[in-house]
Amino acid sequence: MKLHFSKILLFFIPSNILLTSYHAPNKNKLYITLHHTTIYTSRVLSECYIQSSIYDKDAEMKSVKEIFDRRTSQRFEEYEERMKGKLQKHKEQRDKNIEKIIEKDKMEKSLADKVEKGCLMCGCALGGGVLPVWGLVSGLWYATLSQYVSTTVAKAAIDAGIEAGLKVGLAQVKEIVTKALIHHQGAEIPAINVLETLTTGICAEDVTLHGIFKCISSNINSQLNHTYQPFFTTVKTMAEQTPFQFSSGYYQQEAAVSTAFNDVQTSILTKAGNATSSLTTGITVSVIAIVVIVLIMVIIYLILRYRRKKKMKKKAQYTKLLNQ
Repeated sequence: MKLHFSKILLFFIPSNILLTSYHAPNKNKLYITLHHTTIYTSRVLSECYIQSSIYDKDAEMKSVKEIFDRRTSQRFEEYEERMKGKLQKHKEQRDKNIEKIIEKDKMEKSLADKVEKGCLMCGCALGGGVLPVWGLVSGLWYATLSQYVSTTVAKAAIDAGIEAGLKVGLAQVKEIVTKALIHHQGAEIPAINVLETLTTGICAEDVTLHGIFKCISSNINSQLNHTYQPFFTTVKTMAEQTPFQFSSGYYQQEAAVSTAFNDVQTSILTKAGNATSSLTTGITVSVIAIVVIVLIMVIIYLILRYRRKKKMKKKAQYTKLLNQ
């Protein structure tokens, strides 16, 4: 490495001497000039080259240019006419669509208003007019009908009880007297229909076995007494007993008459009660139905009103945006 460095140094010294000797003779010779001139060629187009063309004076090219310009302008005019027609059609279609939207909006608004007013009027009429009147009329009618039904049914129940008690009681009377006259030869026993004529007009308090004996004894006429003398004599004897004495000997027969009377009376009163309760249920159901209808009408009215307010609010927002 040291050897190469020394060689490079030795080569640099002679080259420096040569360069100095080359510049030394020409140090003060400033008059030396170049023997040729530089020619500069500009590539920029002048105005004459830009504006003028080699085909300006050519008649055929002028004709071609005029034909091109004429056809181009004609095409532009046709295009403008077509665009005007299309714009007119689009405008007419847009106007029709706007009219349809407006008509549809008016119809929907009118229908919604009619339904809303109808629901409100129906709800007010049912809730403010029909329901109170119906409740008042139903209450009065139900009270009157209940009173009438109670009176009528009570009377019918008593009559039916008397009839049932007499039926059982007369059979018991005939059986008891027949047993008492078992040793009496030739004694005639009257039929049930004969005994029924003797108990006509008996009251409910007397529908007992002892009361039936007393009623028959008090209503016997001379003809019947002559025909059925042993029978009616026995009846008078039993009727003259006290209720306690009579019941002690015939308590089962007495209980049968009372049971028949009470069962029939209770049955009729129960049926009447069921009919009255069904009537009450019908009135209650009708009132509840009217209340439900009123609530449905009010709910429909509130829903339609909310939708209308929402639509009006959205329309106001659109109008505000369009105005901006």
